[in-house]
Amino acid sequence: MSADTGMGTITTRIPARLDRLPWSRFHWRVVVGLGGVWILDGLEVTMVGNVASRWTEDNSGIDINAAQVGMAGAIYIVGACVGALFFGQLTDRFGRKKLFMLTLLVYLAATVATAFAFAPWYLFIARFFTGAGIGGEYAAINSAIDELIPAQHRGRVDLAINGSYWLGAAGGSALAVLLLNESIFAADLGWRLAFGLGAVLGVLVLIVRRHVPESPRWLFIHGREDEAEDIVDGIEQEVETETDDRSLPEPTEKPLTVRQRHSIPFREIATVAFRTYPKRSILGLALFVGQAFMHNGVTFNLGLLLSDFYDIGSGVVPLFIIVWALSNFAGPVLLGPLFDTWGRKPMISLSFFGSAALGLVLAVVFGSGAGGVTLFMVVLFACFFLTSAGASAAYLTVSEIFPMETRALAIAFFYAIGTALGGIAGPLLFGNLIESGKASNVAISFAIGAVVMALGGLAEIAYGVKAEGQNLESIAKPLTAEDAESGTPEEKATA
Repeated sequence: MSADTGMGTITTRIPARLDRLPWSRFHWRVVVGLGGVWILDGLEVTMVGNVASRWTEDNSGIDINAAQVGMAGAIYIVGACVGALFFGQLTDRFGRKKLFMLTLLVYLAATVATAFAFAPWYLFIARFFTGAGIGGEYAAINSAIDELIPAQHRGRVDLAINGSYWLGAAGGSALAVLLLNESIFAADLGWRLAFGLGAVLGVLVLIVRRHVPESPRWLFIHGREDEAEDIVDGIEQEVETETDDRSLPEPTEKPLTVRQRHSIPFREIATVAFRTYPKRSILGLALFVGQAFMHNGVTFNLGLLLSDFYDIGSGVVPLFIIVWALSNFAGPVLLGPLFDTWGRKPMISLSFFGSAALGLVLAVVFGSGAGGVTLFMVVLFACFFLTSAGASAAYLTVSEIFPMETRALAIAFFYAIGTALGGIAGPLLFGNLIESGKASNVAISFAIGAVVMALGGLAEIAYGVKAEGQNLESIAKPLTAEDAESGTPEEKATA
């Protein structure tokens, strides 16, 4: 037994039992209950793009300019980075479920506060805490999803769930068409109702999420193997009933032996990232920086690009964003199955290099004004069809390639660092160059985005990991399994 009371070295087949399950209603509950957070995030982030041009009007109820709108977007990202790191370490220590409930509550409170914004400073504070809740969700949710979804479905499911962000974006834009109509709602009221409706959706997600269990993988590592067994037994019984009581096949993967531990010191996590897996760390950073710059830079400022350079009215801007958001959703959904069949490395490389090439085309089209808004939007749709698939793949990659005990914090760390470098710089750069009023200046931002996406593609070619169809424990051996290998047979007890 270890020094921790009730802790020991155990052998378990739980990962293999989870990975050999056929798709079932249980997995749909996981998708709906946990995946709903990306719909909320898409609603939140794109809502700012929808209402940005309304905010800068004189009768909006808040005195704010284009540069401050970009600042609000950057502050949201800062909050998301801080929240990811803060809640990420708590997720690995206290469990996935406790944290994915807590972070959703933080989001709900902050988005309601956003609806009452009356000055830039107040808006900045509300957006910071909204981002903190969403950032915490990234770590808790991605780790839980990958630990509950069978290996053969993990790539396409992870991409589709992350891509559902854009369903929220499209839905938020559709609502904005109605809520920004001044013949129905006053100019200083409609955009407030938009954020309030985001909170309503959050409550619905919270209700569904209550029925998603704790990760059995997290439980057995933390000395709660009996609870883990009960959860997996219940899932298997449900699946067997759903398949007319046909017995499930025996797991083919060999059992996993781990030494249970209450917590993993942060210094050990840092050692894993930068000494054991330095190439994987470079890969994670490159993927996150690239996608964050492109996505956040355009998302937070698309409304201003359309209104300031193409004379699109604030009430019509959401219609353009709806179609753009749907192209973003289509990318990970349609390409997702290929990540499980063709493989991670070719598909991630294709997504990043393809997005980079179209980003350069976008810079030329926008800077020259050729083709007007029609050509600009067509190229934008094609570019972000691939950018969105690459962005979803960044989350999938980091959640797969590091050990189980560090998964949530690894997601949080690479999201925070990568997004701090790319996701903050993007909105600030785009916002300030839009303020200059020169299309040639804004075109530079698209070109820079293309370059950082290309760097992500190069990193994937050099350091990408073949993870398709593999169980998580074979991609990165758990730290507690390394511990167990140094233990004696007398220490081991079979769960």
